Amino acid sequence: MKTRHIILTAFAAMIFASCNESSFLDNPPQGTVSEELLMTPEGSDQLCTAAYAALMGPNPQEWSVCWYPVTHWSTGSVRADDAYKGGGGTGDGWETHRLETFTLDATDPVSDSKWYHLCVSIQRCNSALRVLNSCTVEQVPLRDCRIAEMKVLRAHYFFELQRMFNLIPWFDEKMDDRTVATTPNNVYSREELLDLIADEIRAAIEYLPETQPEVGRVNVYMAKAYLAKVLLYRAYEQNPETHAVVKIDEPSLREVVSLCKDIRNSSRYDLFDDFQDLDLVANDNGKECIWDIQYSMNDGSGSAGRINWSHLLNTPQGPYGGDGFFIPSQDLINAYQTDADGLPEFGYQSLPDFAKVTIDGDASVISNYDHNVDPRLDFVIGRPNVTWKTYGETPCLAQWVRDRGTYGYNCSKRFVVSPESPDMYPGWPWGASALNWHMIRYANILLWEAEAHIELGEIAEGVKLINQVRSRAASSRYVKAWADPSKCYGGTCPDFDGYAANYKIGLYPESLSQNDARQAVRTENRLEFAMEGERFFDLVRWGIAADVMNKFIEREKATRVYYQGVSFTAGKDEYLPITNNQYKFSGKNYVQNPGYGEF
Repeated sequence: MKTRHIILTAFAAMIFASCNESSFLDNPPQGTVSEELLMTPEGSDQLCTAAYAALMGPNPQEWSVCWYPVTHWSTGSVRADDAYKGGGGTGDGWETHRLETFTLDATDPVSDSKWYHLCVSIQRCNSALRVLNSCTVEQVPLRDCRIAEMKVLRAHYFFELQRMFNLIPWFDEKMDDRTVATTPNNVYSREELLDLIADEIRAAIEYLPETQPEVGRVNVYMAKAYLAKVLLYRAYEQNPETHAVVKIDEPSLREVVSLCKDIRNSSRYDLFDDFQDLDLVANDNGKECIWDIQYSMNDGSGSAGRINWSHLLNTPQGPYGGDGFFIPSQDLINAYQTDADGLPEFGYQSLPDFAKVTIDGDASVISNYDHNVDPRLDFVIGRPNVTWKTYGETPCLAQWVRDRGTYGYNCSKRFVVSPESPDMYPGWPWGASALNWHMIRYANILLWEAEAHIELGEIAEGVKLINQVRSRAASSRYVKAWADPSKCYGGTCPDFDGYAANYKIGLYPESLSQNDARQAVRTENRLEFAMEGERFFDLVRWGIAADVMNKFIEREKATRVYYQGVSFTAGKDEYLPITNNQYKFSGKNYVQNPGYGEF
């Protein structure tokens, strides 16, 4: 059991519990709390705890959070070239299928729910701030720190809302409910919104300590890391109509470098020794974890506990018995191929599919498996006939995928513990554990700073940081071949020195051109954070989403029939639609994002 983290109490849930999706303001408390109690350290802290609880989603223990997940498996990975929806076919979770195939419109219920949930989360912060602002330090000794925490949390929820929906309203604790409801969503541009979000965090930093007594509370390094992320988005200025990148803002990049250096020089954080340590409960809040969303199991809260319901449906079948959503794409598998020097094959799309699977009766036959590959391939992706974590009964099997004809034969290996682990909950929710979600990890800091250096023309400094991430991958324990040769590649285990593939990963020379260095850091972001829900947002901020996605769709539609007729429309599909429900709720004061037409 994790100790000394923020407990998401029933009291907090009572204050801001489940709500009517037609309006986040028409959300009466399901219990009453006296004003006198709220004006005490205990009362104000309960409001703050409710705001923290929203990191898991405003109703984090309702299974439906899996359709609008805080982990962005659907909005950030399935909508990109990293993953397919998975599950039992295109009609199973049809809303996510629409995300994958860019067929959303203003009636989309998932977009509506995601908008609503983030607005609820922002209002939780505003409620806490209203009380804290009216208290004295004598009444609430940690008042200034708690205000700073709430501002960083509010900045996070606003950032999530902005990068998903582009045009959003800005509302704070000084505005009454009716003013919030009718505030237009086009008062501020994308860049102005990101400036407001950044200013929120800057204002909070001076009041935050280096260490908090409770794990999970925002400290100064978490705030600096989040500010660096916001500024990296801010650096890529977009045309408001086409979403094309029109300018790179150098001051934003300079601040990213400074913030990341502060975090690195603190000597508080480092990479885990082994990439696969990221999926061990014992390493939650460990040295690589700058900001973890806290989960727990068997904590008395019902069912398995406060587990990651965002990934409820994403465990494979086989020993988990799961629903098998969130399937890694063949394109992602191909991207892990490396050249003779162990560097990524930037032109991998011209190569045949790596480790292509065909089915012969009940057996999976693998072909084209001898190319060099980055070892992270088999840390992230469960390939048929390859060892699955520390599970000893069988290797990963193609039969673990529910709809193999539609989505292929591979599974996501991340974000679950090994099925024989005592950390896994027995039964439903399938594959559940207390495993945290690493919202920001030290590898992010290294690659954010690397990216800023490279865009500033400081190539050698950027490449050194990329190589730190690659060195960790190179020194991690490689995945072994399955012990029973009859389970290997249709009955023959190739000679890879006992490993499951011909792993080869090298370091970049510091003499790269800026274009090659830019490609290197963007590729490293994909390989290191594959399936972590960030890929689509990266493509959008870099201004390359349409090009990358249309190339991906063109190649994949030969084997993914449901991609026939699908395309990514530049100037539209970078952002989700503002929904009809939210338009009506605003008193028709909202405008629609470009490309979706009028309400």
